[in-house]
Amino acid sequence: MRAARSNGPSNRPRYALATVEATKISDRLLGPLRRLADDLWGRAALVVLGCLLAQMGLAYGYIFPALANDILGEMGWTRSEFSFARLPQLAAMAAVSPWVGLLSLRYGARRVILAAVVLLGMAFLAFPQVSSLDQYYGLMIVTGFALTGVGDITVGHMVSQWVTRSRGLALGIVYAGSNIGGVLLVPIVVALANETDWRTALLAMGLGAFALLLPAVGLLLREVRTGEQSTSPPEPERDHSRKPARRPESDNDLNLRAALRTRSFWILFFSLFTFFFYFLALLEHLVLYLTDLGLERNEAVRLYATAIGLGISSKIGLGLLADRIPEKYSILLDYGVLTLSSLLLLADPDSWLIWAFIGSFGFAYAARDVVYPLIVSDCFGLRYLAPIYGALMLTLVLGGCGPLFAAAIHDHFGSYTFAFGSFALLNCASLLALLFLRDERETRDSLGPGDP
Repeated sequence: MRAARSNGPSNRPRYALATVEATKISDRLLGPLRRLADDLWGRAALVVLGCLLAQMGLAYGYIFPALANDILGEMGWTRSEFSFARLPQLAAMAAVSPWVGLLSLRYGARRVILAAVVLLGMAFLAFPQVSSLDQYYGLMIVTGFALTGVGDITVGHMVSQWVTRSRGLALGIVYAGSNIGGVLLVPIVVALANETDWRTALLAMGLGAFALLLPAVGLLLREVRTGEQSTSPPEPERDHSRKPARRPESDNDLNLRAALRTRSFWILFFSLFTFFFYFLALLEHLVLYLTDLGLERNEAVRLYATAIGLGISSKIGLGLLADRIPEKYSILLDYGVLTLSSLLLLADPDSWLIWAFIGSFGFAYAARDVVYPLIVSDCFGLRYLAPIYGALMLTLVLGGCGPLFAAAIHDHFGSYTFAFGSFALLNCASLLALLFLRDERETRDSLGPGDP
């Protein structure tokens, strides 16, 4: 009996140690979610939900490829005529992006988002009346304006104003809205078009923008007021952060004029150009490339859809990671995976390499949405995030030439090899350039103050 009693106390330290270790593991796993819950309490949670719904409006841009056969069959247009609409649309998005940023700063992102939703609804109500190619191009340009207004600039600005500690994860969740919207909306619209026609399907989308999206966004979104950003409960002392706390908005933040005189702005400009040049080309030609390899069309489309669907998990996953590592490491990780995907295109297209490409490309292209607002605010500060990000989006004009470049190379050489090699070279150069990013606020004194 004595021996049995003596064994009890000797085992207690082991149980206590196991309990402590289990608690530490649980804290590591649940800590980010706990911090997110602390950060997104009260009004901030409603604003983030509203931003998520606004981002789902970007799924309106995914509809036209899904209805292409219906539209082409009725209108008698060629595929080239139909696809060319993307170029003026992208040019419109690039041209309006700086203004969207400036308007968000001056009048508030909420007003810009609401105006964009109204414009989006009006455009889709007008699409059923299209009777010529010129009308279609014109409405695609209007749609480009609207999609920019509900896109990364306005939403990123608003989330960054409301959320501090868990900003990366919050942006990841919000930016996943476009992927979620695409997954939910495209099958519904295609089913409606099968039952009726493409005109009725687009009319229903226009009505949905006014009946569902506009009221939800209008009720949930609100501009941050003085002192509201930091109303979340204080972080517990036991939660030791792995990265320095993000610097709040301050008078030392660089405005657009000052940012244009820094090396970090032009590094980000170049890297965003290389991203769009590569991403838009792959978005347009991936299915064609896979069928050139001998895959059935349905299998090629399935791989394409898989790459798009990976965006949901990659945005949330990298957003979660971005709250635990420096912003510069986040963008280097994303562009490293993006560069790897372009190098995989140059290898022999074995089955496992195709899946490796789909995985790396699907992760990197979507996660870029999350890391860019973070690195912009890290380099220049939070206050002028919207106009600086809007100026960077001018790269859409140059990046929009990527699909045309890939098509011209294929038409001339009969393959995409030279185009893929060019993409890989540009991505490698961009990755190296990102190593030289820095916090430009440290040179604020030498730059001097300026007005936004």
